[in-house]
Amino acid sequence: MGKIRFSRKQLCIPYAIYLFCFVFVPLLVLMYYAFTDADGHVTIQNFINFFTQSNTMGTLIYSLVLAFVTTVVCLLIAYPVAFILAKSNLKNKAMILMIFVMPMWINFTLRVTALKEILTAIEHNLAFHPFLNSVIGMTYDFLPFMIMPIYSTIIGIDHNLLEAARDLGAGSIKAFLAVTLPLSVPGIISGITMVFLPAMTNYVVLDMLYNSTYIMGSLIGSYFSAYDWHNGSMIAIILLAIILIVTLVTGKMSEEQSEQKGGAL
Repeated sequence: MGKIRFSRKQLCIPYAIYLFCFVFVPLLVLMYYAFTDADGHVTIQNFINFFTQSNTMGTLIYSLVLAFVTTVVCLLIAYPVAFILAKSNLKNKAMILMIFVMPMWINFTLRVTALKEILTAIEHNLAFHPFLNSVIGMTYDFLPFMIMPIYSTIIGIDHNLLEAARDLGAGSIKAFLAVTLPLSVPGIISGITMVFLPAMTNYVVLDMLYNSTYIMGSLIGSYFSAYDWHNGSMIAIILLAIILIVTLVTGKMSEEQSEQKGGAL
């Protein structure tokens, strides 16, 4: 009786089956409905309607603006926090970092509900500032995803590089701009990716903070709730294409930064 040979490649079989059943097949279903009409005929009219109707294009623009503003606010808050924490001499850095991550352990609905009560106490009527409240809610929800990669990148920077910059006459600000900031770009890119993409689709924050404006995620949900699988699938494909483009761009930027870092070293 021959021996049963085991290969490490066989460990990929369960994952490959999972990808096929829960990623590839659903994607095929989306592609089918996105490029067909109610009669099952192949068409691109669904996409034409999306890019020619003012309400759907308005939803796309609003989603992009909301995601962009949320990402910028998260970056402006997260980078100083991550930099100060990484460069400090505190012994309990891990404990302080955990404080920023701890809200993620609490149920999402409870966190947004608590934020809604705070904003209501301040504003009395959340309908007066829907966009601002949405940015606050998104920032509160996604801020840890911006802090973590930036902190991990800054704390991994070789301290000898900063010492070399100072030996060459660079001050603290110049050393930061010439060494720390460029070398922390991969963390910034990772944080932007982890915040920008989910912020385009997280319509739960908008609903709970009384923002009646649709974003891409809520628009998809409204179509599927109305059993309009064709338009819902079409918007899902458009959103997937946007995510793919953003991922490719940020990945290319990260590769170029790594090459520049290697050349500089």
